[in-house]
Amino acid sequence: MRIAVIEFDKCKPKKCKYMCIKYCPRVRMGDETITINKETKKPIISEELCVGCGICVHKCPFGAIHIVNLPEELKTPVYQYGENSFRLYRLPMPKENHVLGIIGSNGIGKTTALRILSSEVVPNFGDWNLKTLDKEKVLEYFRGSELQTYFEKLETGIKAIMKPQYIDKIPKAISGTVSEILERTDERGVSEALIKRLGIENCLERDVKNLSGGELQRLAIIVAMSREGDIYYFDEPSSYLDIYQRLNVARSIRELAKEKTVIVVEHDLAVLDYLSDYVHILYGVSGVYGIVSSPMGVRVGINTYLDGYLKDENVRFRSRRIEFDVLSERQKPVGKTILKYPELVKKFSGFDLHTDSGILHEREIIGIIGPNATGKSTFVKMLAGIETPDNVEIETELKIAYKPQYIKKDFDGTIRELLRSVGGDESGYYRSEIIEPLELERILDSNIENISGGELQRVAIAVCLTQEADIYLLDEPSAYLDIEQRLNMTKLVRKKIENSEKCALVVEHDIVSVDYISDKTIVFSGEPGVEGFASQPLSMREGMNRFLKDVGVTFRRDHDTKRPRANKIDSQLDRKQKSSGEYYYIKK
Repeated sequence: MRIAVIEFDKCKPKKCKYMCIKYCPRVRMGDETITINKETKKPIISEELCVGCGICVHKCPFGAIHIVNLPEELKTPVYQYGENSFRLYRLPMPKENHVLGIIGSNGIGKTTALRILSSEVVPNFGDWNLKTLDKEKVLEYFRGSELQTYFEKLETGIKAIMKPQYIDKIPKAISGTVSEILERTDERGVSEALIKRLGIENCLERDVKNLSGGELQRLAIIVAMSREGDIYYFDEPSSYLDIYQRLNVARSIRELAKEKTVIVVEHDLAVLDYLSDYVHILYGVSGVYGIVSSPMGVRVGINTYLDGYLKDENVRFRSRRIEFDVLSERQKPVGKTILKYPELVKKFSGFDLHTDSGILHEREIIGIIGPNATGKSTFVKMLAGIETPDNVEIETELKIAYKPQYIKKDFDGTIRELLRSVGGDESGYYRSEIIEPLELERILDSNIENISGGELQRVAIAVCLTQEADIYLLDEPSAYLDIEQRLNMTKLVRKKIENSEKCALVVEHDIVSVDYISDKTIVFSGEPGVEGFASQPLSMREGMNRFLKDVGVTFRRDHDTKRPRANKIDSQLDRKQKSSGEYYYIKK
Protein backbone atom coordinates (compact mmCIF):
# COMPACT_ATOMS: atom_id res chain seq x y z
CA MET A 1 0.00 0.00 0.00
CA ARG A 2 1.30 3.41 -0.96
CA ILE A 3 0.51 6.75 0.68
CA ALA A 4 1.36 10.25 -0.55
CA VAL A 5 1.64 13.08 1.94
CA ILE A 6 2.27 16.75 1.23
CA GLU A 7 3.34 19.14 3.99
CA PHE A 8 1.23 22.01 2.68
CA ASP A 9 2.84 24.61 4.95
CA LYS A 10 6.14 23.94 3.13
CA CYS A 11 4.63 23.70 -0.34
CA LYS A 12 5.27 26.96 -2.27
CA PRO A 13 4.03 26.53 -5.85
CA LYS A 14 4.52 30.21 -6.68
CA LYS A 15 8.25 29.76 -6.17
CA CYS A 16 8.74 26.29 -7.68
CA LYS A 17 6.19 26.57 -10.53
CA TYR A 18 4.77 23.08 -9.78
CA MET A 19 7.95 21.11 -10.41
CA CYS A 20 6.23 17.98 -9.01
CA ILE A 21 3.69 18.14 -11.87
CA LYS A 22 6.27 19.10 -14.47
CA TYR A 23 8.51 16.08 -13.81
CA CYS A 24 5.88 13.41 -12.93
CA PRO A 25 6.14 10.67 -15.64
CA ARG A 26 2.48 9.66 -15.24
CA VAL A 27 1.36 13.27 -15.81
CA ARG A 28 3.50 13.36 -18.96
CA MET A 29 1.66 10.23 -20.14
CA GLY A 30 -1.65 12.06 -19.73
CA ASP A 31 -2.83 10.72 -16.35
CA GLU A 32 -4.11 13.07 -13.66
CA THR A 33 -1.70 11.70 -11.05
CA ILE A 34 -0.97 15.20 -9.73
CA THR A 35 -3.59 17.91 -10.05
CA ILE A 36 -4.06 21.42 -8.60
CA ASN A 37 -6.59 22.22 -5.90
CA LYS A 38 -8.73 25.05 -7.24
CA GLU A 39 -9.14 26.71 -3.84
CA THR A 40 -5.65 26.42 -2.30
CA LYS A 41 -3.69 26.31 -5.58
CA LYS A 42 -1.61 23.51 -3.99
CA PRO A 43 -0.91 20.18 -5.76
CA ILE A 44 -2.90 17.03 -4.94
CA ILE A 45 -1.40 13.56 -5.53
CA SER A 46 -3.65 10.63 -6.44
CA GLU A 47 -2.48 7.67 -4.33
CA GLU A 48 -4.29 5.25 -6.68
CA LEU A 49 -2.45 6.52 -9.79
CA CYS A 50 0.97 7.17 -8.17
CA VAL A 51 3.55 4.49 -9.09
CA GLY A 52 5.99 5.49 -6.35
CA CYS A 53 8.86 6.52 -8.63
CA GLY A 54 9.90 9.20 -6.13
CA ILE A 55 10.78 11.80 -8.76
CA CYS A 56 8.45 14.42 -7.26
CA VAL A 57 10.00 13.80 -3.83
CA HIS A 58 13.48 14.61 -5.11
CA LYS A 59 12.43 17.46 -7.40
CA CYS A 60 10.46 19.36 -4.72
CA PRO A 61 12.90 22.12 -3.62
CA PHE A 62 11.18 22.48 -0.22
CA GLY A 63 11.06 18.82 0.80
CA ALA A 64 7.27 18.96 1.10
CA ILE A 65 6.39 15.63 -0.58
CA HIS A 66 6.60 12.15 0.95
CA ILE A 67 5.78 8.90 -0.87
CA VAL A 68 5.78 5.93 1.54
CA ASN A 69 5.06 2.22 1.10
CA LEU A 70 3.27 0.61 4.05
CA PRO A 71 2.17 -2.97 4.79
CA GLU A 72 -1.19 -3.92 3.25
CA GLU A 73 -2.71 -4.66 6.70
CA LEU A 74 -2.45 -0.90 7.45
CA LYS A 75 -4.78 -0.08 4.59
CA THR A 76 -7.29 1.85 6.71
CA PRO A 77 -6.06 4.52 9.15
CA VAL A 78 -7.91 5.32 12.35
CA TYR A 79 -7.69 9.01 11.50
CA GLN A 80 -6.58 11.12 8.56
CA TYR A 81 -6.47 14.92 8.64
CA GLY A 82 -7.20 15.47 4.97
CA GLU A 83 -6.25 14.59 1.43
CA ASN A 84 -2.49 13.90 1.20
CA SER A 85 -2.23 14.63 4.94
CA PHE A 86 -0.97 12.93 8.11
CA ARG A 87 -2.68 9.70 9.14
CA LEU A 88 -2.64 7.58 12.29
CA TYR A 89 -2.86 3.79 12.37
CA ARG A 90 -4.17 1.90 15.43
CA LEU A 91 -4.78 3.32 18.91
CA PRO A 92 -3.36 2.78 22.41
CA MET A 93 -5.39 0.49 24.70
CA PRO A 94 -6.25 1.93 28.13
CA LYS A 95 -6.42 -0.46 31.10
CA GLU A 96 -8.35 0.21 34.26
CA ASN A 97 -6.29 1.15 37.36
CA HIS A 98 -3.06 1.27 35.35
CA VAL A 99 -0.85 4.00 33.91
CA LEU A 100 -0.30 3.65 30.17
CA GLY A 101 2.75 5.53 28.87
CA ILE A 102 3.03 6.64 25.24
CA ILE A 103 6.51 7.05 23.80
CA GLY A 104 7.47 8.44 20.39
CA SER A 105 8.94 11.36 18.50
CA ASN A 106 7.26 14.71 17.86
CA GLY A 107 4.73 14.89 15.03
CA ILE A 108 4.02 11.16 15.12
CA GLY A 109 0.39 11.29 16.34
CA LYS A 110 0.58 10.98 20.14
CA THR A 111 -1.68 13.97 20.82
CA THR A 112 -4.03 12.92 18.01
CA ALA A 113 -4.41 9.49 19.66
CA LEU A 114 -5.30 11.12 22.98
CA ARG A 115 -7.84 13.42 21.35
CA ILE A 116 -9.55 10.43 19.72
CA LEU A 117 -9.66 8.41 22.93
CA SER A 118 -11.06 11.40 24.83
CA SER A 119 -13.78 11.81 22.14
CA GLU A 120 -12.49 15.29 21.27
CA VAL A 121 -11.75 14.02 17.74
CA VAL A 122 -13.95 11.56 15.83
CA PRO A 123 -12.12 8.59 14.21
CA ASN A 124 -12.81 8.95 10.47
CA PHE A 125 -10.99 5.88 9.08
CA GLY A 126 -9.60 7.84 6.14
CA ASP A 127 -12.83 9.72 5.37
CA TRP A 128 -11.67 13.21 6.36
CA ASN A 129 -15.09 14.70 5.63
CA LEU A 130 -16.67 12.65 8.45
CA LYS A 131 -17.58 14.94 11.36
CA THR A 132 -19.82 12.72 13.54
CA LEU A 133 -19.06 9.41 15.20
CA ASP A 134 -20.11 6.40 13.13
CA LYS A 135 -20.64 3.83 15.89
CA GLU A 136 -20.97 0.87 13.50
CA LYS A 137 -17.67 1.68 11.78
CA VAL A 138 -15.90 2.09 15.11
CA LEU A 139 -17.15 -1.23 16.50
CA GLU A 140 -16.39 -3.03 13.22
CA TYR A 141 -12.85 -1.61 13.08
CA PHE A 142 -12.02 -2.54 16.69
CA ARG A 143 -14.09 -5.73 16.86
CA GLY A 144 -12.57 -8.35 19.17
CA SER A 145 -10.15 -5.94 20.86
CA GLU A 146 -10.23 -4.14 24.20
CA LEU A 147 -10.85 -0.90 22.28
CA GLN A 148 -14.27 -2.21 21.20
CA THR A 149 -15.32 -2.34 24.85
CA TYR A 150 -13.73 1.06 25.49
CA PHE A 151 -15.65 2.81 22.69
CA GLU A 152 -18.89 1.12 23.79
CA LYS A 153 -18.36 2.60 27.26
CA LEU A 154 -17.41 5.97 25.75
CA GLU A 155 -20.72 5.97 23.86
CA THR A 156 -22.72 5.24 27.04
CA GLY A 157 -21.25 8.00 29.16
CA ILE A 158 -17.65 7.28 30.25
CA LYS A 159 -16.12 10.64 31.19
CA ALA A 160 -12.62 11.53 29.99
CA ILE A 161 -10.48 14.28 31.58
CA MET A 162 -7.55 15.71 29.60
CA LYS A 163 -4.55 17.78 30.71
CA PRO A 164 -3.59 19.58 27.47
CA GLN A 165 -0.13 19.75 25.94
CA TYR A 166 0.02 23.49 25.34
CA ILE A 167 -0.52 24.96 28.79
CA ASP A 168 0.48 28.46 27.63
CA LYS A 169 -3.00 28.72 26.08
CA ILE A 170 -4.73 28.26 29.45
CA PRO A 171 -4.90 32.02 30.33
CA LYS A 172 -6.80 32.60 27.08
CA ALA A 173 -9.38 29.94 27.96
CA ILE A 174 -10.05 30.61 31.66
CA SER A 175 -9.83 33.61 33.98
CA GLY A 176 -9.54 34.30 37.69
CA THR A 177 -7.08 33.60 40.47
CA VAL A 178 -5.59 30.15 41.08
CA SER A 179 -7.72 29.63 44.21
CA GLU A 180 -10.90 30.62 42.33
CA ILE A 181 -10.15 28.21 39.49
CA LEU A 182 -9.40 25.32 41.86
CA GLU A 183 -12.54 26.03 43.89
CA ARG A 184 -14.64 25.82 40.72
CA THR A 185 -13.05 22.58 39.49
CA ASP A 186 -12.42 20.53 42.65
CA GLU A 187 -15.04 17.81 42.23
CA ARG A 188 -13.07 15.11 44.07
CA GLY A 189 -11.99 17.12 47.12
CA VAL A 190 -8.28 16.55 46.49
CA SER A 191 -7.02 20.00 45.44
CA GLU A 192 -5.83 21.01 48.92
CA ALA A 193 -3.50 18.00 49.20
CA LEU A 194 -2.27 18.46 45.62
CA ILE A 195 -1.55 22.16 46.21
CA LYS A 196 0.86 21.22 49.00
CA ARG A 197 2.41 18.29 47.15
CA LEU A 198 3.05 20.24 43.95
CA GLY A 199 4.08 23.41 45.78
CA ILE A 200 1.82 26.17 44.47
CA GLU A 201 0.75 27.60 47.85
CA ASN A 202 2.41 30.92 46.98
CA CYS A 203 0.40 31.23 43.75
CA LEU A 204 -3.13 30.89 45.12
CA GLU A 205 -4.02 34.59 45.04
CA ARG A 206 -2.32 35.33 41.74
CA ASP A 207 -4.24 35.78 38.52
CA VAL A 208 -3.78 32.93 36.03
CA LYS A 209 -2.47 35.48 33.49
CA ASN A 210 0.56 36.16 35.73
CA LEU A 211 1.71 32.56 36.22
CA SER A 212 5.00 31.17 34.89
CA GLY A 213 5.14 28.11 32.63
CA GLY A 214 5.92 25.79 35.54
CA GLU A 215 3.12 27.24 37.65
CA LEU A 216 0.62 26.91 34.78
CA GLN A 217 1.69 23.30 34.26
CA ARG A 218 1.14 22.38 37.90
CA LEU A 219 -2.19 24.22 37.96
CA ALA A 220 -3.35 22.30 34.86
CA ILE A 221 -2.33 18.99 36.46
CA ILE A 222 -4.16 19.78 39.73
CA VAL A 223 -7.28 20.87 37.85
CA ALA A 224 -7.30 17.65 35.81
CA MET A 225 -6.80 15.45 38.89
CA SER A 226 -9.45 17.36 40.85
CA ARG A 227 -12.20 16.77 38.31
CA GLU A 228 -14.38 13.66 38.49
CA GLY A 229 -13.85 11.31 35.56
CA ASP A 230 -13.30 7.70 34.53
CA ILE A 231 -10.14 8.07 32.46
CA TYR A 232 -7.44 10.74 32.69
CA TYR A 233 -5.05 11.87 29.95
CA PHE A 234 -1.85 13.82 30.68
CA ASP A 235 -0.09 15.23 27.61
CA GLU A 236 3.56 16.04 28.46
CA PRO A 237 3.04 16.78 32.19
CA SER A 238 6.75 17.38 32.92
CA SER A 239 7.26 20.34 30.55
CA TYR A 240 8.49 23.50 32.35
CA LEU A 241 9.04 21.54 35.59
CA ASP A 242 12.29 20.88 37.46
CA ILE A 243 13.28 17.38 38.55
CA TYR A 244 11.72 17.73 42.01
CA GLN A 245 8.41 18.81 40.52
CA ARG A 246 8.48 16.10 37.84
CA LEU A 247 8.88 13.32 40.37
CA ASN A 248 6.18 14.83 42.62
CA VAL A 249 3.83 14.91 39.63
CA ALA A 250 4.74 11.31 38.78
CA ARG A 251 3.92 10.19 42.34
CA SER A 252 0.58 12.00 42.19
CA ILE A 253 -0.32 10.38 38.86
CA ARG A 254 0.51 6.92 40.21
CA GLU A 255 -1.75 7.53 43.20
CA LEU A 256 -4.56 8.63 40.87
CA ALA A 257 -4.16 5.37 38.91
CA LYS A 258 -5.08 3.36 42.02
CA GLU A 259 -8.65 4.57 41.45
CA LYS A 260 -8.75 5.60 37.79
CA THR A 261 -7.46 4.75 34.32
CA VAL A 262 -4.54 6.98 33.25
CA ILE A 263 -2.70 7.60 29.96
CA VAL A 264 0.46 9.74 29.84
CA VAL A 265 2.47 11.12 26.92
CA GLU A 266 5.98 11.93 28.15
CA HIS A 267 9.43 12.68 26.71
CA ASP A 268 11.39 12.37 29.98
CA LEU A 269 12.42 8.69 30.01
CA ALA A 270 13.08 8.59 33.75
CA VAL A 271 9.65 10.05 34.54
CA LEU A 272 7.92 7.81 32.00
CA ASP A 273 9.63 4.74 33.47
CA TYR A 274 8.82 5.84 37.02
CA LEU A 275 5.09 6.34 36.57
CA SER A 276 4.06 3.85 33.83
CA ASP A 277 2.89 0.26 34.17
CA TYR A 278 3.12 -0.46 30.44
CA VAL A 279 3.78 1.51 27.24
CA HIS A 280 2.90 1.84 23.56
CA ILE A 281 5.56 2.94 21.07
CA LEU A 282 4.47 5.28 18.26
CA TYR A 283 6.70 5.08 15.21
CA GLY A 284 6.57 6.25 11.60
CA VAL A 285 7.61 9.48 9.88
CA SER A 286 7.06 12.81 11.61
CA GLY A 287 4.27 14.77 9.93
CA VAL A 288 3.54 11.90 7.51
CA TYR A 289 2.15 8.90 9.39
CA GLY A 290 2.21 7.25 12.81
CA ILE A 291 1.68 3.62 13.88
CA VAL A 292 0.82 2.49 17.40
CA SER A 293 2.68 -0.64 18.53
CA SER A 294 1.30 -3.46 20.68
CA PRO A 295 1.40 -2.79 24.46
CA MET A 296 4.59 -3.75 26.30
CA GLY A 297 5.82 -3.72 29.88
CA VAL A 298 7.43 -0.39 30.71
CA ARG A 299 11.02 -1.69 30.91
CA VAL A 300 10.72 -3.74 27.73
CA GLY A 301 8.93 -0.92 25.92
CA ILE A 302 11.50 1.78 26.70
CA ASN A 303 14.39 -0.58 25.91
CA THR A 304 12.71 -1.50 22.63
CA TYR A 305 12.38 2.18 21.78
CA LEU A 306 16.06 2.74 22.51
CA ASP A 307 16.94 -0.36 20.46
CA GLY A 308 14.94 0.96 17.49
CA TYR A 309 13.57 -2.48 16.55
CA LEU A 310 10.13 -3.99 17.21
CA LYS A 311 10.80 -7.71 17.31
CA ASP A 312 7.16 -8.83 17.36
CA GLU A 313 6.32 -6.73 14.30
CA ASN A 314 9.73 -7.14 12.61
CA VAL A 315 10.00 -3.39 12.11
CA ARG A 316 13.16 -1.32 12.44
CA PHE A 317 12.23 2.33 12.96
CA ARG A 318 15.73 3.62 13.78
CA SER A 319 19.04 2.64 12.17
CA ARG A 320 21.07 2.61 15.37
CA ARG A 321 20.70 1.53 18.98
CA ILE A 322 20.98 4.08 21.79
CA GLU A 323 23.12 3.01 24.76
CA PHE A 324 24.47 4.70 27.88
CA ASP A 325 27.95 4.67 29.42
CA VAL A 326 28.53 2.75 32.61
CA LEU A 327 29.62 5.16 35.37
CA SER A 328 33.07 3.62 35.79
CA GLU A 329 33.74 4.11 32.08
CA ARG A 330 33.04 7.86 32.43
CA GLN A 331 36.28 8.49 34.35
CA LYS A 332 38.16 9.88 31.37
CA PRO A 333 41.25 12.10 31.73
CA VAL A 334 40.49 15.81 31.40
CA GLY A 335 42.65 18.38 29.67
CA LYS A 336 44.26 21.51 30.98
CA THR A 337 42.43 24.12 33.00
CA ILE A 338 40.34 26.54 30.92
CA LEU A 339 38.87 28.73 33.65
CA LYS A 340 39.07 29.14 37.43
CA TYR A 341 36.11 31.09 38.72
CA PRO A 342 35.85 32.41 42.31
CA GLU A 343 32.97 32.28 44.77
CA LEU A 344 30.15 34.35 43.30
CA VAL A 345 27.42 36.38 44.98
CA LYS A 346 24.43 37.92 43.22
CA LYS A 347 21.55 39.64 44.99
CA PHE A 348 18.21 40.64 43.53
CA SER A 349 15.14 42.04 45.23
CA GLY A 350 14.05 39.16 47.49
CA PHE A 351 16.58 36.62 46.14
CA ASP A 352 20.24 35.90 47.02
CA LEU A 353 22.59 33.55 45.14
CA HIS A 354 25.88 32.20 46.51
CA THR A 355 28.10 29.81 44.54
CA ASP A 356 31.27 27.93 45.44
CA SER A 357 34.41 28.48 43.38
CA GLY A 358 35.23 25.99 40.65
CA ILE A 359 37.58 24.90 37.89
CA LEU A 360 36.62 24.13 34.28
CA HIS A 361 38.79 21.83 32.14
CA GLU A 362 39.16 20.92 28.49
CA ARG A 363 37.07 17.98 27.23
CA GLU A 364 34.74 18.33 30.21
CA ILE A 365 30.95 18.68 30.27
CA ILE A 366 29.37 19.80 33.52
CA GLY A 367 25.67 19.23 34.13
CA ILE A 368 23.92 21.84 36.27
CA ILE A 369 20.97 20.45 38.25
CA GLY A 370 18.62 21.68 40.95
CA PRO A 371 15.15 23.12 41.58
CA ASN A 372 13.65 25.95 39.54
CA ALA A 373 14.21 29.50 40.85
CA THR A 374 17.44 28.69 42.73
CA GLY A 375 19.77 30.63 40.41
CA LYS A 376 20.98 28.17 37.75
CA SER A 377 20.31 30.52 34.82
CA THR A 378 21.76 33.47 36.77
CA PHE A 379 24.97 31.51 37.40
CA VAL A 380 25.34 30.69 33.71
CA LYS A 381 24.65 34.32 32.76
CA MET A 382 27.42 35.48 35.14
CA LEU A 383 29.89 33.14 33.42
CA ALA A 384 28.66 34.42 30.04
CA GLY A 385 29.15 38.04 31.12
CA ILE A 386 25.46 38.91 30.79
CA GLU A 387 25.06 39.35 34.57
CA THR A 388 27.74 40.87 36.81
CA PRO A 389 28.49 39.30 40.22
CA ASP A 390 28.15 41.63 43.22
CA ASN A 391 31.37 40.54 44.97
CA VAL A 392 33.97 40.13 42.19
CA GLU A 393 34.55 40.65 38.50
CA ILE A 394 35.19 37.60 36.32
CA GLU A 395 38.13 38.62 34.15
CA THR A 396 38.69 36.42 31.13
CA GLU A 397 39.57 36.73 27.46
CA LEU A 398 37.93 33.42 26.69
CA LYS A 399 35.34 33.23 23.92
CA ILE A 400 31.99 32.09 25.31
CA ALA A 401 28.97 30.85 23.33
CA TYR A 402 25.65 31.01 25.17
CA LYS A 403 22.23 29.48 24.47
CA PRO A 404 19.66 31.16 26.73
CA GLN A 405 16.75 29.45 28.45
CA TYR A 406 14.14 31.63 26.76
CA ILE A 407 14.77 32.02 23.05
CA LYS A 408 13.53 35.02 21.09
CA LYS A 409 12.65 35.07 17.41
CA ASP A 410 14.57 38.29 16.81
CA PHE A 411 16.30 37.36 13.52
CA ASP A 412 14.67 38.53 10.31
CA GLY A 413 15.48 35.79 7.84
CA THR A 414 15.76 32.05 7.26
CA ILE A 415 17.50 29.45 9.41
CA ARG A 416 20.14 29.03 6.72
CA GLU A 417 20.90 32.76 6.81
CA LEU A 418 21.07 32.77 10.62
CA LEU A 419 23.56 29.89 10.71
CA ARG A 420 25.71 31.54 8.04
CA SER A 421 25.82 34.71 10.14
CA VAL A 422 27.49 32.83 13.04
CA GLY A 423 29.97 30.85 10.92
CA GLY A 424 27.91 28.00 9.48
CA ASP A 425 28.73 26.89 5.93
CA GLU A 426 27.48 24.46 3.30
CA SER A 427 30.28 21.91 3.73
CA GLY A 428 29.56 18.23 4.13
CA TYR A 429 31.36 18.26 7.48
CA TYR A 430 29.12 20.98 8.89
CA ARG A 431 26.03 19.21 7.65
CA SER A 432 27.03 15.86 9.18
CA GLU A 433 28.21 17.38 12.49
CA ILE A 434 25.51 20.00 13.15
CA ILE A 435 22.62 20.02 10.65
CA GLU A 436 21.84 16.28 10.44
CA PRO A 437 22.04 15.42 14.17
CA LEU A 438 19.66 18.31 14.95
CA GLU A 439 17.33 17.39 12.05
CA LEU A 440 17.44 20.87 10.51
CA GLU A 441 17.86 19.92 6.85
CA ARG A 442 14.13 20.05 6.06
CA ILE A 443 13.60 23.50 7.61
CA LEU A 444 16.77 25.37 6.59
CA ASP A 445 14.83 27.66 4.24
CA SER A 446 12.03 28.37 6.74
CA ASN A 447 11.79 31.84 8.27
CA ILE A 448 12.63 32.00 11.97
CA GLU A 449 9.28 33.59 12.80
CA ASN A 450 7.36 30.62 11.33
CA ILE A 451 9.00 27.68 13.14
CA SER A 452 7.71 25.77 16.18
CA GLY A 453 9.13 25.77 19.71
CA GLY A 454 10.99 22.50 19.20
CA GLU A 455 12.45 23.68 15.90
CA LEU A 456 13.49 27.00 17.47
CA GLN A 457 15.23 25.12 20.28
CA ARG A 458 17.25 23.02 17.81
CA VAL A 459 18.17 26.13 15.83
CA ALA A 460 19.37 27.86 19.02
CA ILE A 461 21.54 24.83 19.88
CA ALA A 462 22.99 24.88 16.36
CA VAL A 463 23.75 28.61 16.62
CA CYS A 464 25.56 28.08 19.93
CA LEU A 465 27.63 25.09 18.78
CA THR A 466 28.46 26.67 15.40
CA GLN A 467 30.34 29.53 17.04
CA GLU A 468 34.07 29.29 17.71
CA ALA A 469 34.34 29.40 21.50
CA ASP A 470 36.30 28.10 24.47
CA ILE A 471 33.27 27.52 26.70
CA TYR A 472 29.76 26.57 25.56
CA LEU A 473 26.88 27.40 27.92
CA LEU A 474 23.52 25.75 27.18
CA ASP A 475 20.51 26.56 29.36
CA GLU A 476 17.82 23.83 29.22
CA PRO A 477 18.60 22.61 25.67
CA SER A 478 16.19 19.64 25.91
CA ALA A 479 13.06 21.80 26.40
CA TYR A 480 10.43 21.11 23.66
CA LEU A 481 12.51 18.22 22.25
CA ASP A 482 11.27 14.65 21.99
CA ILE A 483 13.23 11.70 23.40
CA GLU A 484 15.26 10.99 20.29
CA GLN A 485 16.04 14.66 19.70
CA ARG A 486 17.23 14.98 23.31
CA LEU A 487 19.59 12.04 22.98
CA ASN A 488 20.83 13.30 19.59
CA MET A 489 21.49 16.70 21.18
CA THR A 490 23.47 15.22 24.08
CA LYS A 491 25.52 13.04 21.74
CA LEU A 492 26.25 16.07 19.53
CA VAL A 493 27.43 18.18 22.48
CA ARG A 494 29.67 15.38 23.79
CA LYS A 495 31.24 14.88 20.36
CA LYS A 496 31.74 18.63 19.90
CA ILE A 497 33.49 19.07 23.26
CA GLU A 498 35.67 15.98 23.04
CA ASN A 499 36.82 16.69 19.48
CA SER A 500 37.42 20.42 19.97
CA GLU A 501 38.99 20.11 23.46
CA LYS A 502 36.65 22.80 24.76
CA CYS A 503 34.35 22.87 27.79
CA ALA A 504 30.56 22.98 28.20
CA LEU A 505 28.13 23.68 31.03
CA VAL A 506 24.57 22.42 30.52
CA VAL A 507 21.57 23.35 32.68
CA GLU A 508 19.19 20.39 32.54
CA HIS A 509 16.10 18.95 34.26
CA ASP A 510 15.94 15.62 32.42
CA ILE A 511 17.80 13.00 34.51
CA VAL A 512 18.46 10.79 31.47
CA SER A 513 19.96 13.73 29.54
CA VAL A 514 22.06 14.76 32.57
CA ASP A 515 23.38 11.22 32.89
CA TYR A 516 24.06 10.89 29.16
CA ILE A 517 25.91 14.18 28.74
CA SER A 518 27.73 14.98 31.99
CA ASP A 519 31.21 14.23 33.30
CA LYS A 520 30.61 16.23 36.50
CA THR A 521 27.70 18.05 38.11
CA ILE A 522 27.10 21.37 39.86
CA VAL A 523 24.25 20.94 42.34
CA PHE A 524 21.95 23.85 43.23
CA SER A 525 19.91 23.90 46.42
CA GLY A 526 18.09 26.42 48.61
CA GLU A 527 14.60 27.87 48.84
CA PRO A 528 13.17 28.60 45.38
CA GLY A 529 12.64 32.29 44.77
CA VAL A 530 14.36 33.25 48.05
CA GLU A 531 17.94 31.97 48.07
CA GLY A 532 20.12 29.61 46.09
CA PHE A 533 23.41 27.82 46.73
CA ALA A 534 25.66 26.17 44.14
CA SER A 535 28.34 23.54 44.80
CA GLN A 536 31.68 23.32 43.08
CA PRO A 537 31.85 20.82 40.18
CA LEU A 538 31.41 17.36 41.75
CA SER A 539 31.88 13.83 40.45
CA MET A 540 28.73 12.27 39.00
CA ARG A 541 28.33 9.92 41.95
CA GLU A 542 28.84 12.59 44.61
CA GLY A 543 26.71 15.21 42.84
CA MET A 544 23.82 12.91 42.00
CA ASN A 545 23.85 11.35 45.48
CA ARG A 546 23.64 14.80 47.04
CA PHE A 547 20.87 15.90 44.71
CA LEU A 548 18.74 12.74 44.81
CA LYS A 549 18.94 12.55 48.59
CA ASP A 550 17.09 15.88 48.70
CA VAL A 551 14.56 14.56 46.14
CA GLY A 552 14.12 11.28 48.04
CA VAL A 553 14.45 9.03 44.97
CA THR A 554 17.02 6.33 44.18
CA PHE A 555 18.20 5.23 40.73
CA ARG A 556 19.72 2.07 39.29
CA ARG A 557 21.15 1.05 35.90
CA ASP A 558 19.09 -0.95 33.44
CA HIS A 559 20.85 -4.24 32.73
CA ASP A 560 20.53 -4.04 28.93
CA THR A 561 20.76 -0.36 27.93
CA LYS A 562 22.56 0.99 31.04
CA ARG A 563 20.01 3.84 31.19
CA PRO A 564 19.12 5.27 34.62
CA ARG A 565 15.88 3.88 36.10
CA ALA A 566 14.10 5.28 39.15
CA ASN A 567 13.30 2.75 41.86
CA LYS A 568 9.71 2.59 43.07
CA ILE A 569 9.33 4.31 46.45
CA ASP A 570 9.80 1.90 49.40
CA SER A 571 10.74 -1.00 47.13
CA GLN A 572 13.38 -3.40 48.45
CA LEU A 573 16.09 -1.87 46.25
CA ASP A 574 14.99 1.67 47.16
CA ARG A 575 15.29 0.94 50.89
CA LYS A 576 18.62 -0.82 50.40
CA GLN A 577 20.19 2.07 48.48
CA LYS A 578 18.88 4.69 50.90
CA SER A 579 20.26 2.82 53.89
CA SER A 580 23.70 2.65 52.24
CA GLY A 581 23.59 6.31 51.12
CA GLU A 582 23.88 5.29 47.45
CA TYR A 583 21.04 7.12 45.72
CA TYR A 584 22.78 7.10 42.37
CA TYR A 585 23.59 3.55 41.23
CA ILE A 586 24.95 0.74 43.39
CA LYS A 587 28.70 0.27 43.30
CA LYS A 588 29.69 -2.94 41.53
